[in-house]
Amino acid sequence: MLSVSHFLAAVCSLLGLAGAAYFGISIWAAKRFQAGPNRAIDREFAPPVSILKSLRGLDPQMYTAFRSHCLLDYREYEVLFGVQDLNDPALGLVETLREEFPLRSLRVIHCPQVLGLNGKVSTLAQMLPQARYEHVIINDSDIVVARDYLWRVLAPSAQPKVGMVTALYRGLAGHTLGAKLEALSLSTDFAGGVLVARALEGGIRFGLGATIATTKTILREIGGLEPLTDYLGDDYEIGARIATAGHKIELAGTIVETVVPDYSFREFWHHQMRWARNIKDRRPVQYLGLITTFGLVWAMLAVALNPFAWWTWIALAISVVARFTSALAVGRGVLQDPRVLRDLWLLPVRDCLALLIWIASFAGNKVEWRGLRFRVRRGKLERI
Repeated sequence: MLSVSHFLAAVCSLLGLAGAAYFGISIWAAKRFQAGPNRAIDREFAPPVSILKSLRGLDPQMYTAFRSHCLLDYREYEVLFGVQDLNDPALGLVETLREEFPLRSLRVIHCPQVLGLNGKVSTLAQMLPQARYEHVIINDSDIVVARDYLWRVLAPSAQPKVGMVTALYRGLAGHTLGAKLEALSLSTDFAGGVLVARALEGGIRFGLGATIATTKTILREIGGLEPLTDYLGDDYEIGARIATAGHKIELAGTIVETVVPDYSFREFWHHQMRWARNIKDRRPVQYLGLITTFGLVWAMLAVALNPFAWWTWIALAISVVARFTSALAVGRGVLQDPRVLRDLWLLPVRDCLALLIWIASFAGNKVEWRGLRFRVRRGKLERI
């Protein structure tokens, strides 16, 4: 008679093999992205562009991020910095930036109104009318970009029906375990999920906050930014609405870098939980499907439940090879993240924690953001 432990080991082994299949799809999706259409820069398409950055407080290596936007090899662009409070400490860095780059068009936009619970979008909505140019790029304050960033981000916009371009990103981790786990998640799990969605769904239908490149006309078409001021995942919503309006969304042929703070374990947990519950709320079917992405953990559990069965060890071996190969194909092959190799040993730890977060996310819809607690319902924040 089949014991309970043997039955559970069989279920876990099957989930482990399903995970290996998912990792195989992730490897294929990464190779497909790399072998995509020619990403050569079209120097004929160079519309002037406004870069919008919403500021609130100081981020790690913020000046490095600002400075990278002043070193861009591009004909005509401006950078707008929006703040709600004119005493915001980030403005000191903007003044230093102006002194170092006096010829760059750098403007501070005061955005005193509070239009909703998402302060970033509230600021961006007030900044947008102040942008000089039709083409606009919204990116986070801690994003570090390459010199050809604008060329590569704007290039897909020259194609018919492309209404938005977004970009994959890798994490520049600090020294804490939480920071390293966060960066590893970005470079292996998050980016892999985006590439799988792109391959299986015929493109992506959401945006990534590291870069959102579109036009004022298209933003007006979706109702502007004001309706999004209470949404948690504003980047997701902008992309989803642009896709629903019939426009294509493309991934840029450049990778940007986001600076990951020195998260404590608690901060790492809350950040991951906020992301998890927002995705569960906005893409519930796909979120349930994430059960297969924990294939390595399921395979380890299978061995723990029935260590004397040869088939549990086979499932574990297949899962280990597929998981680590996928991490390298995405993290090193696509994102060119040199820190993936250094922190690869943390992958089983990261996957175990990810499974715990996935399970815990079903226990409610509360999230913590900037020290405040909210509920997430239909993508919107509700103050607790």
